[in-house]
Amino acid sequence: MALSELDHALDEAIAQITAAGGPLEVGRATVRGVDYPVFAKAPPSLRAFFEMFLPAHLEKEFLVYQDERLTFADVRDRAVRIAAVLQHGHGIAKGDRVAIAMRNYPEWIAAFMGAQMLGAVVVPMNAWWKSEELSYGLKDSGTRLVIADEERLRRIREIEGLKLPVIAVRTGHAVAAELGAVTLEDALAETPPEPWYLPPIEPEDDATIMYTSGSTGAPKGAVSTHRGIVSGTLNYLVQGLAMLALAQRQGLSVPPQQVMLLNVPLFHITGLVPVFLVSVAIGRKMIIMYRWDAGEALRLIEKERCTYFVGVPTMSLELMQHPDRDKYDLSSLVDIAGGGAPRPPEHVERLAQAFPGKNPAIGYGLTETNGVGAGNLRDNYRRKPASTGRPSKPLVEMMIVDEAMNPVPTGEVGEVCIRSAANVRGYWMKPLATEAAFTKDGWFRTGDLGRFDEDGYLYIVDRKKDIIIRGGENISAVEVEAAIYAHPAVAEASVFGLPDERLGEIVGAVVFPRPGERLEGEAIIQFVARDLAAFKVPARVWVVNEPLPKLGSGKIDKVRLRSHYREVHLGRVTA
Repeated sequence: MALSELDHALDEAIAQITAAGGPLEVGRATVRGVDYPVFAKAPPSLRAFFEMFLPAHLEKEFLVYQDERLTFADVRDRAVRIAAVLQHGHGIAKGDRVAIAMRNYPEWIAAFMGAQMLGAVVVPMNAWWKSEELSYGLKDSGTRLVIADEERLRRIREIEGLKLPVIAVRTGHAVAAELGAVTLEDALAETPPEPWYLPPIEPEDDATIMYTSGSTGAPKGAVSTHRGIVSGTLNYLVQGLAMLALAQRQGLSVPPQQVMLLNVPLFHITGLVPVFLVSVAIGRKMIIMYRWDAGEALRLIEKERCTYFVGVPTMSLELMQHPDRDKYDLSSLVDIAGGGAPRPPEHVERLAQAFPGKNPAIGYGLTETNGVGAGNLRDNYRRKPASTGRPSKPLVEMMIVDEAMNPVPTGEVGEVCIRSAANVRGYWMKPLATEAAFTKDGWFRTGDLGRFDEDGYLYIVDRKKDIIIRGGENISAVEVEAAIYAHPAVAEASVFGLPDERLGEIVGAVVFPRPGERLEGEAIIQFVARDLAAFKVPARVWVVNEPLPKLGSGKIDKVRLRSHYREVHLGRVTA
């Protein structure tokens, strides 16, 4: 199968956008000893990125949350004042870690921008984490200050021995005082309106630490430099401008302002880079949902005339299956994109049929790559629904390798490796994990197994790492196993993913009790739910009467268990 007309047209448009002399000109630069394609005129930092793009959009609406409507100017001004609070009130300086622990609120965006103005390193905390998980992230990152909503504030104050200052948002004065925090409103009222000093920020200075679950159990903090996160954002921008150019050539009407439904967490790389930061670059409005609800999403798409939807595939499936779908005017919607988890190939055509004239799309990227990797969209996605697309131009290089890092022939399965200037520099304070995942010549070993077809389209076929992806959330099987082993009656445990149409995967476990002990699956579920975020808690637990099967090495044969219990879960065999 030859490259499609769309592929050729996209390649041509990208070549024009990135040609010499233009604002998105691509050149070369040496980064950490490796030669990469880079955007020659890229802003050197996120502060410079905001200074470059915000002035063109100041009067436009930027954030809509319930009854609140804020322009780009409103958010910029609030960010400047938050920067002043951090600097004047708490002595935050370049390189200090500032954690943001809250659900999606307008304050999340303003806090991120304000901290970046000072050169602080932002640590987005997973809002679903419980106290024990928050304790790990805050202590591991060396966070100096937290900006948190009330629910996260309460969890943080349950952490024994942690005395971090907290600025509270969406919290009453009395509650904040009781919990030893100051409200953002009070802090703003007591602080000069601007920072007194803005330090120079270099492209290789650290910008963010984003925690991602890995196969070794404890989450690892992926450290992005300013160059990395700006490069990832501009790579997405090029893709979007290329699609816009094609639409204009075809005579399609383009709305004066794109509108996105913000239904993915800002603490995930998808929410941060292709959603939030690209929105700043193109002046896109974001409609913030309090929590995901398919019916509310349909209402907001109609009310706010949303043009773009992105979420884990579970979300588009729920839109498609919602009984009230046809009651809403969704004519403004152009693209229905997915990422963070695989979308079953059979859902692609169902989406196209359920939303006539709308364009399904899928993306593949990781926290460690600042979200960039590959993309499959429009008619190409319908032609190859099992593929996650071609490597994203102009920055991304990708190869499939064997155990010795040798490229494998087209069509053969190996580990997917990604190289670009958008890659993070490594894992926070974990040199051995960094060395294992990042090669000296710049490749990131994703732990995903895949293959390329003859057109250069990537197919992800399995995971090398012991990771479960539930509704876009990465879950370490090792971490869940550790929580189960903490139960005094457990002798052996194995945790793995089970197929689920709505969420992609759910967590399953099989447990063998200690001699003389009696266990129920529900008791295990309730036990681990005390300390693990809800999305990590097993949905199904089987308690068995025999020791778990072992490999020749003596390790539990997880492949055999996973294969068997997936069949049990699907009702094809009995336990």
